[in-house]
Amino acid sequence: MRAFAWFLGLIVLALAVMAVAGYPAWLLIHPYFDFAFHRIASRIAMLAAAIALALISRRLRLTDRASFGYGLPWRAFLRECALGLAVGVALMAVILLLMGLLGLRVWRADVTLSGTLVASLLITGLQRGLAVALLEETCLRGAMFTAVARESGTRFAILATSLVYALTHFIGRYHIAPEAVNAWSGVALVAGTLKDFAEPAQIADAFVCYFAVGVLLGVVRARTGNIAATLGLHAGFVWIITLASEVSRADPASRLAFLLSSWSGGGGVVGWLVSAWVLIAGVLLARFYRHRAAGRSLIDASNQRT
Repeated sequence: MRAFAWFLGLIVLALAVMAVAGYPAWLLIHPYFDFAFHRIASRIAMLAAAIALALISRRLRLTDRASFGYGLPWRAFLRECALGLAVGVALMAVILLLMGLLGLRVWRADVTLSGTLVASLLITGLQRGLAVALLEETCLRGAMFTAVARESGTRFAILATSLVYALTHFIGRYHIAPEAVNAWSGVALVAGTLKDFAEPAQIADAFVCYFAVGVLLGVVRARTGNIAATLGLHAGFVWIITLASEVSRADPASRLAFLLSSWSGGGGVVGWLVSAWVLIAGVLLARFYRHRAAGRSLIDASNQRT
């Protein structure tokens, strides 16, 4: 449990730095750069968390590539990542297609598709997917998973990383106008950032969905022993969700609207329907990667004998 506590402490530290150092940092930076208060405070918090992670990595014996989930040779890593990306795209495309067929999502009236727009959306979505996946998988399914699994076992590591993964999705963006910034704005920013937790019933379906996705990624991480596949899967999920959010929207008038969360941060995608799909996909992916890992082990053993 100590390793898990260290990573929870990183989140608490980042929020504390945001509350305490946000306003002083804004006073120093804002006169020279026209950055919003929330942007300056959040970057300071992220920097503090990164420094803290670097410091505790040695304490938790996270001192090599494998500890962060990068144990595979690079060619094999990129191959597994590309496979995961394709699978992630396919899985998310299927569920979004089903949402369209069920009338849960409808085309946005203000969008007219063109070759330029499609290319732009594809590139932007992929960039965002890779950036999000690289950060979250390295920290959660990489460093945190390794540290917690060493101390408390694989099952607890899957659950712990899934819990943190779900929680961090509700740390939302909260903006404070420049003219309203004062000495207490850091505290106000933290309170606004955590406002979704004040009404847990309103985010329960979205939370369950994110937790289920976290478990799926955690199981794949456990099966493969690295984050190549989870990085690809995660990037594929974000890529397709980004595309869907740009060209369609959730229809609250649908009779099946309860299958999608009303939480504004979910993009009209997460909810009970995706949770059910993740359960089905998780079983299939666990079997797929178990057989894939077994096959790789046989090949490695054969190569060692020859």
